[in-house]
Amino acid sequence: MTVPSLLAVFAHPDDESLSAGGTLARHAAAGARTAVVTATWAEGTPRAAELAQALRILGAGTPRLLGYRDAGAPQSAPGAVRFRDAPLDEAVRQLVAHLREFRPEVVVTHDAYGGLTGHPDHVHTHRVTTLAVEAAGLERLYPDTGEPWQPSALYSASHPHSAIRAWGGHMASAGKATHTVPDERITATVDVTPWLDRKVAAVLAHRTEVERGAAPGLIASLPAADRKRLLSTEWYIRHDLVSTAAAQTELIAGT
Repeated sequence: MTVPSLLAVFAHPDDESLSAGGTLARHAAAGARTAVVTATWAEGTPRAAELAQALRILGAGTPRLLGYRDAGAPQSAPGAVRFRDAPLDEAVRQLVAHLREFRPEVVVTHDAYGGLTGHPDHVHTHRVTTLAVEAAGLERLYPDTGEPWQPSALYSASHPHSAIRAWGGHMASAGKATHTVPDERITATVDVTPWLDRKVAAVLAHRTEVERGAAPGLIASLPAADRKRLLSTEWYIRHDLVSTAAAQTELIAGT
């Protein structure tokens, strides 16, 4: 079975490793093209260098940075606007250009909650990505960014309620509120145990976040068994972008 090419779009350096590191490593190991677009932080910053190392570990190419400012870190992109303050059309255009250049079959991003933390940059990344994956396939939108390309599916990285219960008190002990979805909303559950070592190494490559005690720091402090319990499964909600249904002449409520 051919593994589809995959473009991940996340808000900050480390989001790609935490939310989809196993999936990225799995696709790369199977010979698929993989890449990551990161909405915030600029080239030449320490976290951009850490991102480059993490992507090397995951086999996901070189960083693709939109260069906006992280809402909580003015040093992330000196002189740039906060990602959430940038004109929406501008952000969508930038991402459409990456989609048309890379031409992925599958796109992965944050879910509508912005993942477990609900970070506003995560939520905005979901919105921008949702708009961009549709716009990329429409020839009259952003015609200067390349030939149209329509990915087949968008996957939102998420967490079911049951996962948090299984994790015990790890998130609570770290003082983290969690945003999870009902288990029945999850459409893809991926066992990434064979790529767990690579995923953990990519998470820990984000040394700035380890040192300041953010999520990678929590991972660094855990014994191997707990790391496995927290990181060996990734969950997604699939949104189909290419219809395979027969054309209809009317809307039918409830179907």
